Amino acid sequence: MSKDLNDSPVPLLQRPRYGVDAPAFLAVVGAAGLACCLAAGRWRPGRNAMLTAGTALLAHTGVYLHTTLHGKLRIWRRELDRAGLKGDEQLLDLGCGRGAVLIEAARRLPRGRAVGVDLWSGKDQSGNRPEVTLANAAAAGVADRVDVHTADMTALPFPDASFDVVTSALAIHNIPSPEGRCRAVDEAMRVLRPGGQLLVADFRPMAGKYAAHLGRGTLRGLGPGYWYGGPWLGVTLLHAVKEH
Repeated sequence: MSKDLNDSPVPLLQRPRYGVDAPAFLAVVGAAGLACCLAAGRWRPGRNAMLTAGTALLAHTGVYLHTTLHGKLRIWRRELDRAGLKGDEQLLDLGCGRGAVLIEAARRLPRGRAVGVDLWSGKDQSGNRPEVTLANAAAAGVADRVDVHTADMTALPFPDASFDVVTSALAIHNIPSPEGRCRAVDEAMRVLRPGGQLLVADFRPMAGKYAAHLGRGTLRGLGPGYWYGGPWLGVTLLHAVKEH
């Protein structure tokens, strides 16, 4: 069952703030890098190896921070522009979090609506709460065209063919089972109208499995701006169109 959260209190922000993806992972990598560098300064045996490891881990942390705070936003702006929205579409964002994709989409929908669903897990995004998403929408000036719901991606509370576009950014892979991830992709296609677009950004192995499950769609790497530390954690976009 979904819960409409548009009546939640909305604190006013000066500008949208989207938090950090997987904050615990980032903290562990950064702390490990710092520890290696400190150890290299104290211990002569293995100093070079420790310094190399520490430098690599801190570089990973820096690239990750750039992606989660800046790079992914720039790339989603580009991809939403490429989608050729007319401005009156109904768009659904799966795993919307604090609204990075949801709000960029809403900016392009002056006559449409952007709907986000999430289970609001703090381990997947720092400060992940529906009231924060709504506050970000208000700060961006698009609160009048944004809705958020608490809902599971594997059982969406919307009728068939409800949306013109479905997006998802680094969310479906958080579903623990392969069967659950496939159900989420099937649900995304179910709620799309014929001719509607599915845009899913995820790590390449996952995106490839979604495309194989659907038996359609194109895959395109999104480049260094969407690396969560390096090319081994690069993000790929699956773009599929629902058949008429």
